[in-house]
Amino acid sequence: MIKIVGLGAGDLNQLPYGIYKLLQSVDNVYLRTKEHPVVAELGLNYTSFDDVYEQFDTFAEVYDEITKTLLAASEQQEIIYAVPGHPLVAERVVQLLVRSDAEIEIIGGQSFLDAMFTTLKIDPIEGFSLHDATDFNPENLSLRQHTIFCQVYNGQMASNIKLPLLEILPAEYEVYLVTAAGAQMEIVKKVQLFELDFETELNNLTSVYLPPVPKDLLRHELSALRATLRELRGPNGCAWDQNQTHQSLGKNLLEETQELLEALAGDDDDHLVEELGDVLLQVMFHAQIGEEDGYFNIDDVIRTLNEKLIRRHPHVFGDLRANTPEEAHAIWLEMKKNEKS
Repeated sequence: MIKIVGLGAGDLNQLPYGIYKLLQSVDNVYLRTKEHPVVAELGLNYTSFDDVYEQFDTFAEVYDEITKTLLAASEQQEIIYAVPGHPLVAERVVQLLVRSDAEIEIIGGQSFLDAMFTTLKIDPIEGFSLHDATDFNPENLSLRQHTIFCQVYNGQMASNIKLPLLEILPAEYEVYLVTAAGAQMEIVKKVQLFELDFETELNNLTSVYLPPVPKDLLRHELSALRATLRELRGPNGCAWDQNQTHQSLGKNLLEETQELLEALAGDDDDHLVEELGDVLLQVMFHAQIGEEDGYFNIDDVIRTLNEKLIRRHPHVFGDLRANTPEEAHAIWLEMKKNEKS
């Protein structure tokens, strides 16, 4: 048996009484990290995994090693594994233990998210997403809702957030650094995005809050372009745009394609971006008309294209191999021929 215990978000005042009694009744506790305020306050005898983080190059290796150690120890006796916050919030080792064959009991503590919502005075029902700064993928980001990044414990983790966001948002966009939310030592600091990794007082209780981003800063998103076209074609839109059909737009596509070819022959990236946008507009325009007619929309266009790319590249997404451009092209043509037949 492995009893997985949450130590709460901050100090002893946030620790449930039942968990307090349990921790006081045992001789030894395994801790993911001893760097948590309640550890010193409880006076625990513990085995911490902090040194494991120094032994490996990747977090995946760290988590695997901790999991193996806990599973081996649990074969001899019942053990307690204690983690910051709630065991089911941003704890990869807990997920690995749950998927193992071990007998698991999860005893929750207060999640740091509860304290974050209170400190920031936000309601997650308005839309909320949580991201791990150690493994942040900007493709999963939805900037229209409240966003919290956890595990921002040093400058490198802050950079993992800052650099992708600077590709989207102004350098002066304001975010919030929140340390020990809900605890007596709580610190909330507003900083500009470009300053994020300059902060020196980051620790394992630090999170970053990104407020919902205004629409005028999200015009790079496909959804924003769709909304613009819907408005142009809507009742209060543009009379010319409202009057277009698949057939009437045909000549526009030819003209825009010719202008794109001319831009490709030049050495002006800004011009190329503009002309690529004009060609994309033609695709989006046809998709909007298809959506209004009830036959297809841009999602169907993208899905069909993506499936075709995967299907025609079995040497990338399947078992075939192509060592030269000629071999790859031959496979493409063969897959295309099979589709047509």
